[in-house]
Amino acid sequence: MKLHELKPAEGSRKVRNRVGRGPASGNGKTAGRGHKGQNARSGGGVRPGFEGGQNPIYKRLPKRGFTNPTRVEYAVVNVETLNRFESGTEVTPELLVKEGVVSNVKDGIKILGNGNLDKDLTVRANKFSASAVKAIEEAGGKTEVI
Repeated sequence: MKLHELKPAEGSRKVRNRVGRGPASGNGKTAGRGHKGQNARSGGGVRPGFEGGQNPIYKRLPKRGFTNPTRVEYAVVNVETLNRFESGTEVTPELLVKEGVVSNVKDGIKILGNGNLDKDLTVRANKFSASAVKAIEEAGGKTEVI
């Protein structure tokens, strides 16, 4: 196969149907909408989920649970992940985003104590687990709640 022999697969390129362009087009006059009725009108049709007056499925099914509108969700970072930084570095949420450790900060950052830390770092975050504080301080670092 050569570059000049390339062409799209059969049936992959479909020409848009221009409706309401006269009888020769095959979709003139009523433009494929039939005669009268709700769907023939401009803006016609029923809303999503409407089942012709039958009780719709979203009303028939039981509702369960509760969504807390004031939920606070933290982006979590384990202590072992902080080993990528040099000793003496001040680790902030901005630095974590810049380094690609966290992509979405959400409502803040929480440091968890999974793994072990070999470097003395000053870590600034919104929350720390007790085991994370212990691990950071054992490594000679400091924790700061922002």
